[in-house]
Amino acid sequence: MGRKLALDFGIKRTGIAITDELNIIASGLTTVDSKELMTFLEKIVPEKKVDTIVLGEPKRLNNEDSHVTQNVRFLKEDLEVKFPALKIVLIDERFTSKMAFQSMIDGGLSKKQRQNKALIDEISATLILQSYMNQL
Repeated sequence: MGRKLALDFGIKRTGIAITDELNIIASGLTTVDSKELMTFLEKIVPEKKVDTIVLGEPKRLNNEDSHVTQNVRFLKEDLEVKFPALKIVLIDERFTSKMAFQSMIDGGLSKKQRQNKALIDEISATLILQSYMNQL
């Protein structure tokens, strides 16, 4: 059984989370510059034996596409070409950034630490992955 990997894609940065080998726990992995995402994935997918990539699909509260939604769909198409053996899934990511920020507060992180947008993206990817796992 392969691992699941989630991406919280943004124009500048992409938060990344991955499951453990038994697909029980979703954990933040890192945040990468979005320009370097494919290079990172080419290395990590075989190394971690990933079989599924979960992409957060950004939507507005009224369910309309956000300014990043089309970019995420293009990324999905690119991933399907680059990794044809993998399952590529879109999942609603509404509220993940707010939930990530709240979890940082609940976790006792300082105001300075909570301003770390890369950490918010990584936590958001973890929430996206956990949401996907809960649906399985």
